[in-house]
Amino acid sequence: MKYDRIDSKLFIKNRKNFMQKVKPKSLAVFNSNDIYPIGADSTMPFQQNRDIFYLSGVDQDESILVLFPDAPEEKHREILFLTETNEHIAVWEGAKLTKEDALEVSGIKTVYWMKDFEKIFFEVMTQCETVYLNTNEHYRANHQTETRDDRFIKWCKEKYPAHQVAKANPILQRLRSVKDPIELDLMQKACDITDKAFRRTLKFVKSGVWEYEIEAEYYHEMIRNRSKGFAYTPIIASGNNANVLHYIENRHQCKEGDLILLDTGAEYANYSSDLSRTIPVSGRYTDRQKQVYNAVNKVKKDATKMLVPGTMWKEYHVEVGKMMTSELLDLGLLDKADVQNEDPDWPAYKKYFMHGTSHHIGLDTHDYGILTEPMQANQVFTVEPGIYLPDEGFGIRLEDDVVIQEKGEPFNLMRNIPIEIEEIEDIMNS
Repeated sequence: MKYDRIDSKLFIKNRKNFMQKVKPKSLAVFNSNDIYPIGADSTMPFQQNRDIFYLSGVDQDESILVLFPDAPEEKHREILFLTETNEHIAVWEGAKLTKEDALEVSGIKTVYWMKDFEKIFFEVMTQCETVYLNTNEHYRANHQTETRDDRFIKWCKEKYPAHQVAKANPILQRLRSVKDPIELDLMQKACDITDKAFRRTLKFVKSGVWEYEIEAEYYHEMIRNRSKGFAYTPIIASGNNANVLHYIENRHQCKEGDLILLDTGAEYANYSSDLSRTIPVSGRYTDRQKQVYNAVNKVKKDATKMLVPGTMWKEYHVEVGKMMTSELLDLGLLDKADVQNEDPDWPAYKKYFMHGTSHHIGLDTHDYGILTEPMQANQVFTVEPGIYLPDEGFGIRLEDDVVIQEKGEPFNLMRNIPIEIEEIEDIMNS
C-alpha cells in the first residue's frame, strides 16, 4: 500500500465497539472483497471491503475476520484468516501479510491460514448460538455482482441451518458514521492531497485544454502524494456538461468563457474526500457567473451552519431548499407564482437544484450512516449545493467536507482549498 501504516489502536477500538453491540453467545464474520475480472487474465484493481478494513486494517484479498466475544477460548475471540504467503507469491505478486505483519497491522494475535478456515469455523460455531452476517444495506446500494460476503452467507446458512442469524450492518452503520480522531486525521490527509491537486489544476487550466488533460493533472498530483488516485469517478464538466449531474466522460475541449465544474476528491488509506469547485476557463468569471456562484456559495455557508448535533437530515434538506428558493428568486430564475403554485413533492427550486445537499463521507464516498437518526458530533458530511442552468450553458456546484462538532459550527476539512471568486481568479492569473 502507498499509505503509511495506520495505528492498530484504531482497529482494536473499532472491534471492541462492535463486539459490545452483539448478542450474548454470538459471533460475526466479515469477508474481504474479490478481485473482479475484466476479461482474459485481466482484473480490476483490488479494493478492500470497507467493513473488514474498518475492523482489522487488513487490506488484501482472500481474508476473513471472525469476532466471537464470548468464545470459551480467549484466543478465538478475535481471529484472522489469511492466504498463506510463500516465496512464489512474493516473486510474482509481492509478499502477502505474514502472521507477524497481521498482528502489527490489526492488533489481532490469532491468525490462521485460510486452508484451516472450515475446521476452526466449525469449532467456534458449535460454541455460539447466533451468527452475524455482513450485508450491504446502504440506502444507495444497487449491485448486481455477487460478493464474497454474499457467497459466504449462502454457504453458512446451508452448512449451519439451526443457528440464529443476525445482521452486522445496522451496528456498522452507526459505528462507522462517527469518526475516531485517527480517522479524521486520515480524512484530513485525503483533503490535503485534493487541495494540492486542485491548486495544480488552477495553474494548468486555460482555453483549449481538454477535460481529460485536467483529469490527468489531478491524477498525477494525487499519485505523487501517496494516494491511489480518485476516491470516485471524477467529473470534469465544462460548459453545458456541468448540467449532467454524473457526467464522467471528460472528453470535451474547454472553451473561452465557459465554466468547468470539477467534482474530484482523492482517497488516502481507503478514506475518501469529496470536493466540488467551479472555475472559469479564461481565469475570470463573467458578471452573471459571479451572481450565480455567489448565490451557491451563500447557500453552502448557511447550510453548513445547520450541521450540528441533533439536526435531522430530512428537515435539514427542507430548510436548505428554502435557502435556495430565496436565492433563485433574487436571481430572477423563479418568481413568487412559481413558489406559490409549487408541487410540495417537487418544490420549484428543484428545477435548478435537483440533488441532495449533504451525505455522510468516510471509508466510502457515500458512507454509512442512518439518515432517520439525529446528527452526531464527529460525523462527517459533505455540503454541496448547486445551480444548473442549461439555457445559459453552465452549472455551478460547490462542495466541502465538514466534521460536526459538539458545539458550534462544523470544522471544515477543506478550509484551505480556494473557494472564493477572488482567490480562484488570483491563482489562475498569477
